[in-house]
Amino acid sequence: MTPELSIVIPCYNEEENVRAICAAVTAEAVRHARSHEILLIDNCSTDATREHMRALCAEDPRIRAIFNNRNYGQMRSPTYGIYQAEGAAVIGMCADFQDPPAMIGEFVRQWRAGAQIVLGQRRSERASPLLGATRRLGYAFLRRFGDYPVIPGATGFGLFDRAVVDTLAAWNEPEPFFRGMLVESGFRLAVVPFDRPERVAGTSKNGFGALASFALSGLAGSAKSLLRAPIALSFVAGGIALPLLAAAATAALLGGPSLALLGFAIAFAMFAIVLLFLGLIGDQVRMLAERSRNVPLVIEAERINFPPERARPAMRTLIRRP
Repeated sequence: MTPELSIVIPCYNEEENVRAICAAVTAEAVRHARSHEILLIDNCSTDATREHMRALCAEDPRIRAIFNNRNYGQMRSPTYGIYQAEGAAVIGMCADFQDPPAMIGEFVRQWRAGAQIVLGQRRSERASPLLGATRRLGYAFLRRFGDYPVIPGATGFGLFDRAVVDTLAAWNEPEPFFRGMLVESGFRLAVVPFDRPERVAGTSKNGFGALASFALSGLAGSAKSLLRAPIALSFVAGGIALPLLAAAATAALLGGPSLALLGFAIAFAMFAIVLLFLGLIGDQVRMLAERSRNVPLVIEAERINFPPERARPAMRTLIRRP
């Protein structure tokens, strides 16, 4: 029987939290969903996390587990877990209680009211001044250059309708920036602010290096327009080269020093040509990336007067590529 609600909890060295988070999530799911499953996905923990997961699975058949054969990072493993869930709605959350289980009821209520994506949004972040400034700079950069809007404070903790999960799974992203993909998909979205609680036990696995790597992967996946930046810079360099060439020609006609101006003009012209070709190559890479993602040209919002055996699928390409 397909559960109404799936809760996916990625784990890495969470031996102190995994049993407690399952108990808390189970209590909320029983209250707010007609049926549920909990899917734990372990990213090759080196502590006793897997032993706890095996015991939990033996105690409750609604708890399932996936063990990765190695650590696939904080983008791939949680997203894979979401894609393996079967619920009509899927909740993704961390194991360390910084994503409060008490939010599950509100997520389900928003979903039943018509939202296809419900994202928890942290009102504030506890971080050092350097990390806080870096985070703000990253959000500002994504707002300026990203392909779609970003939601500050939304880390991916939230609920996703079955149609959303099936659609994003079909995109075949090798490094899925899931929180960005959610916004990019265009499904109906609701945001629920919350105050981030303290971690219950254990230590955070997201140091500055891990966060920086995550941010760069997200930027690469959600700001493909930056690949055209060299083209814009080539026009700037060309705009500088032309006046310098004119100045060098004028100086030569008037008998003034023209070699230095000519050298600068040639340098800027060559720089412009190199940047232009880099920009064109970058745009080709962007188009290849788009073609390899298998993103549908159209996502249906509605079907009318179709027979039951042809009910609207979660995703349908209405205009086929040649």
